[in-house]
Amino acid sequence: MMSRLKDFIWPLIGIAAVIWSVRLLYVKLAAEAGANPAVQSLLDAGTPWSNIVTIARVIGERIAAIPPHAFVMAGLSAIVAYLALAWYDKLALMHLGKAGNASFPYVATTAFVTYALAHNIGVTVLSGGAVRYRAYTAKGLTGPEVAILVVICSLTFFYAAALMLGVALIAAPQLLEPLGKLSPWFQLSDTAGRIVGGVLLLGCFAYMIGSLLKLPIIKIRGVELAYPAPRIVAIQTIIAPIEIIGAAGIIYFALPAEGHPGFLLVIGAFLLSFCAGLVSQVPGGVGVMEAIFLALMPEVPATSVFAALLVWRLLYLIVPLVVSIPVVLLYERARYKAEHPKGVAAGAPTTPVIPPG
Repeated sequence: MMSRLKDFIWPLIGIAAVIWSVRLLYVKLAAEAGANPAVQSLLDAGTPWSNIVTIARVIGERIAAIPPHAFVMAGLSAIVAYLALAWYDKLALMHLGKAGNASFPYVATTAFVTYALAHNIGVTVLSGGAVRYRAYTAKGLTGPEVAILVVICSLTFFYAAALMLGVALIAAPQLLEPLGKLSPWFQLSDTAGRIVGGVLLLGCFAYMIGSLLKLPIIKIRGVELAYPAPRIVAIQTIIAPIEIIGAAGIIYFALPAEGHPGFLLVIGAFLLSFCAGLVSQVPGGVGVMEAIFLALMPEVPATSVFAALLVWRLLYLIVPLVVSIPVVLLYERARYKAEHPKGVAAGAPTTPVIPPG
């Protein structure tokens, strides 16, 4: 009975999050677009559908206003983010002692496809785990080892998120103030914001100390999970924040100069909204991420924020997804050819073939 309830709970939470987010988005975007009296008169006289078209036109104008050099910098930021994501997998392989099993181009391609699909499909651990299982078992890893690899990659992200959010909250605790308009539960003073940031940094420090103390191996359902070595943690501390900086950098460069909140606030808003999207289990965090980000950026025109997030979705989600699909098809075609060589009669015994590469 509990299992069936769990099957329904998360989808219901996701649907509720989308409905709430879409309503909040529409209200904020309509209010921003209506700042122009001519647009407001169109909204007052229009139908719900025509109002959506009007708001979309205003957002399109904001995207067109983004300077070409800002698009270039946003594109470079996306490349930096995905290169850093490749190191998530590389670090996990180093942790397993399997770094020599696959070349860096192979690992980078696997990570690119993994995150391109996982970020768009949702349920990152499961969708990303399926891609990694297919790719890394071909390189000699076992199922339990791939499971550990997925855990280490997830750990790397959450460690970096806690580290960067902790720094952002201590340096700019006012980041959380706008959330008080969403719910009294989020009404935090600057002191409380700094305390939250300090707790996050203390957690990161404890994680580092744990690696130095060489804590014992944890066994979960027969799978042994060793604590990351100091060398692994040191590289995590350098590489993982670079991925977050790259991903947030896309939005940073796409935002208008007028009323720009600064890099620390953009990183903090990105992490809070991105994690909210992950928790909601909505594919790509659609709607949820925008609603939280808009709430955190009250000084920036809502249509400009939405335009910047559309650029982020294009460069961080859609383009990687479009590129990853043919990569998967080509890989599977190569695997099929390797496993089913021509000239072998149907039903004849075959010698196992090791996939190329």
